[in-house]
Amino acid sequence: MKIVGVTACITGVAHTYMAQEAIEQECKRRGYEVKVETQGGMGIDNELSEEEITEADVVIMAVAIGIEGEERFEEKDDAGKILTLNPAEVIRNPAAVIDKAVSLVK
Repeated sequence: MKIVGVTACITGVAHTYMAQEAIEQECKRRGYEVKVETQGGMGIDNELSEEEITEADVVIMAVAIGIEGEERFEEKDDAGKILTLNPAEVIRNPAAVIDKAVSLVK
């Protein structure tokens, strides 16, 4: 399973990076490939390439604001392979979020 994601919160500080860490830790625990782009107060870090997005089985959008480059995900969205939720949900229960994301693939 290959998962990519984007995290972004209103202030672009704590929740952005806490959500990134929660996704990465849960995916690694399960043995999934994972890469998470953050769009925080410091700008875009760990930016996803078109190839990484295309190769991903599913995309997790843990965002509380609009993000830059949203059009990169249109193909995944059209295929129903994007899970969009608030960063706080990811932080509270990353296992349930990954379960939901995986269910989009099956």
